[in-house]
This record gives sequence, structure tokens and C-alpha cells, in this order.
Amino acid sequence: MKEFMKRRSFLKFVGGVAGSAAAAGINSVIDPSAAAPVIADGTGMPRRALGRTGLKVSIVGFPGFSLKQESQERCTAAVHEAFKRGVNYFDVAPAYANGECENKLGVALQGLDRSVYHLACKTKMRDADGCRVELERSLQRLKTEYFDVYQLHHLVQPADVKKALAPGGAMEAILKAKEQGKVRFIGFSAHTTKAAVAALMSFPFDTVMFPINYVEYFNRAFGKEVLDVAQEKGAGVLAIKPMNAGLPKPGEALKHKWWYRTLEDQEEINMAWRFTLSLPGVGTGFSPAWLDLAEKAINAGYAYRPITESEIKKLMQMAEGQGSIFKREEDSVALNRRFDSPYPHHPHECDAAMWG
Repeated sequence: MKEFMKRRSFLKFVGGVAGSAAAAGINSVIDPSAAAPVIADGTGMPRRALGRTGLKVSIVGFPGFSLKQESQERCTAAVHEAFKRGVNYFDVAPAYANGECENKLGVALQGLDRSVYHLACKTKMRDADGCRVELERSLQRLKTEYFDVYQLHHLVQPADVKKALAPGGAMEAILKAKEQGKVRFIGFSAHTTKAAVAALMSFPFDTVMFPINYVEYFNRAFGKEVLDVAQEKGAGVLAIKPMNAGLPKPGEALKHKWWYRTLEDQEEINMAWRFTLSLPGVGTGFSPAWLDLAEKAINAGYAYRPITESEIKKLMQMAEGQGSIFKREEDSVALNRRFDSPYPHHPHECDAAMWG
């Protein structure tokens, strides 16, 4: 009876929190008990089942993009340290620093038991031939015979989904690779709700990589619809941008110069991860593309527990007044227009493609 009353009180609180964010379109409570259960297997880092894949993944993954502009020695040390601390999901893409991150991760993973960790990669190719070439090159660079998860990278318009799934599209090559044992599970990454929902409704994807972040969620419910559809379809969620703190202010000096502000304080980072990981369907997530932030994210994984009432309130206060880093892209899709980023350091304007 005591536990029932405690839970009832919590739901009443978060219902009130959601009500205060009604202007952003949040119309449901945040219920940490609906999050995927944590699996304790003695690794130190909590793990979760990733959707219907059967993969048991560390709740914090390793972002291959963080290897950009780092020496191979530093990259190898960081990868081995992450693995030692229980991280078993490594994500990368050929678009990250024009293949540099793939090459560095491939070297860094040597000496680690391939049967113990999960390796994910992506393709921005939408045609079968281009996808086939890119997939084979990625396998070579990463010195592996297969990918645990292979993803269509950065879907923006519903037309991208249609092209990739059409005869002669990228999915044709991915399915062939799966038949050959080169791909175990199939997913996609997206930054727009329309593309993500179109993909989930058009093909039985195993995973969806999407921004799940307190600023975007509280200010305009961004991510909620994708979480709902992913849960309906049984797709595991790979969360990106959990440490996004909003658009930089004019003239603001940033420690990590990127197209969005990143959380730097460990306690705030811990709260942000608790929020993301307390939402339904989220299996794992990734830090911004710096090794020091990847380390702080791993610390947050060790400190994980379900989000509390006071932390939800604090994050809502932190989110208030912070600009969205995805609204312009979402609006461009709604208007069926090409997206040109106005933000400095946005990956659309760099040699590395949009992260995630």
C-alpha cells in the first residue's frame, strides 16, 4: 500500500510537470517505470535489451565520431578504457571525418573480444550499388566480418525513406548483406520526426537513432512521437544529443566548439542522461563527439538511476528559454525545402556529416 501511494504521488507530480509544459505539446506524464529494465550482469555498466534485437547493450555507447582529430594512440587507449568500464556498443559512420573515424576505430578495437562487443555502422547512400560499396569498405576499415547494427544514415525527408526502400535502393543491398551474414540487425538515424515516422511505418526496422534530449523534449515535445511509434513497432531506440544544452548564445564562448552547447558539469550530465534513459524504449545513448565528454557520459552511466521529481523540475528550469537545434530542420521538411544550416560548426557545413 505504501509503494502504491508513493507511485501515485509521483505520477501526480509528473502529471503536473507535464501540464506546465503543455505549451510545448507534452500531453503525457514522464513515468520512469515505463523505461526498459536495467540488466545487472557484473560488468559494472548497466545494460538493457535493445528493442527486439536480443542485444544486451551498455546504457552508454561509444561515439566513434569522438575519435576525430585524435592520435591513434589516444583513440586506442580511449576505446580500450571504455570497453574495460563495461561499454559494449560502438557506433561509427564513414561520413565521420571522411572515414578517419572508421579507420581509427578499426585499429583501436583490435585485441578486444569481438563476441563481447556490438559494432554499429551507417550509410548515407540511398542506392543499392552505392550502399554495397560503402558497406564493404566499412567492413574493411573496421577490420570485422559483420556489423551487429547497420543503419541508413541521416534520413531527413520522407522521400529519402522512399528512395532507400524502393527497388534498387539501399535496403536491397542491406538485405543481401544480411543474408550473407554481414549484417545482423537493420536500423536508421534521423533528425526529423517526419522521416523517422515514415521509416518506422514503412519497414520493420530493428533500431531507430534519434535525438532524445531534455531541452527539445520539454520545450516542444520533440522526440515523443518517435518514441511512441518506436515502442509500437518494437524498435530499440538509440538516443543522440542527450547532452545538448541548446543553441549557443550570441558571442558565447564554448569549451567545445560545436553547433550546439554541450553540458559540461558532471552532475548536470548525470541528470540529462537519467532523463533520456528514463523514457520508454531507450536502450543506449551517445555523448557529443569529444573523448572527454564520452568519459563523462560513461560516468553518468555508472551513476544512472531513474529520474526523480526534483531532477525533472530542475531540467525543465534548465531547458526554459533554450533554443532548439532541430526546429529549422523540422520546419524545412514541413515546407519541403532544402535545409541550409545557419549555425557555425554544424556538421552540414563540415567534412563530417550530421552526427547520428
